[in-house]
Amino acid sequence: MKFCSECAHPVSLLIPPDDNRPRFVCEQCGTIHYQNPKMVIGSIPVWEEDGKIRVLLCKRAIEPRYGYWTLPAGFMENNETTTEAALRETFEEAGARIQLHGLFSMLNVPHVHQVHLFYRATLLDLDYQAGIESLEVELFAEHEIPWSDIAFPTVGHTLKAFFADMARIRAEGGQYGLHTEDIRKPMRQTD
Repeated sequence: MKFCSECAHPVSLLIPPDDNRPRFVCEQCGTIHYQNPKMVIGSIPVWEEDGKIRVLLCKRAIEPRYGYWTLPAGFMENNETTTEAALRETFEEAGARIQLHGLFSMLNVPHVHQVHLFYRATLLDLDYQAGIESLEVELFAEHEIPWSDIAFPTVGHTLKAFFADMARIRAEGGQYGLHTEDIRKPMRQTD
């Protein structure tokens, strides 16, 4: 940030009084510009038929990770709830109509200033199609998922937890859990 959005004067990065971290501060008008993590909201759309469960994935048509597979998700907009964001993103990216269930995963991604939330969902029909941000959309059983071509660690963690919960529920009963994890930036290895 270079200029104050209140008065257009240059801002300085400094620790304001009674704070504990650097913020962009306008020394002209005194406005402190807080920057907070962005919310990425999505769904795990499921279709069950003849006892087989498949999950709908989207192949990305945009960067980052163009051509890789992901769950339908994206940035939450102002003036919408997390459930509204999940419904909207699923329709925008996959053209899919869903019924939302409980929150399934919450993943902190501090190195990119994001929090990712994924809701379990049931596809209402098979009338889906790739949206503008997707090259294609496809249903996958667990053994068919292109694991090496998953776009983001948050999606991989969510899918693995989903299928593990599903297997446990089928074997022992019970319910889906809420899965939380911190995804840290991998450290570079040196030779």
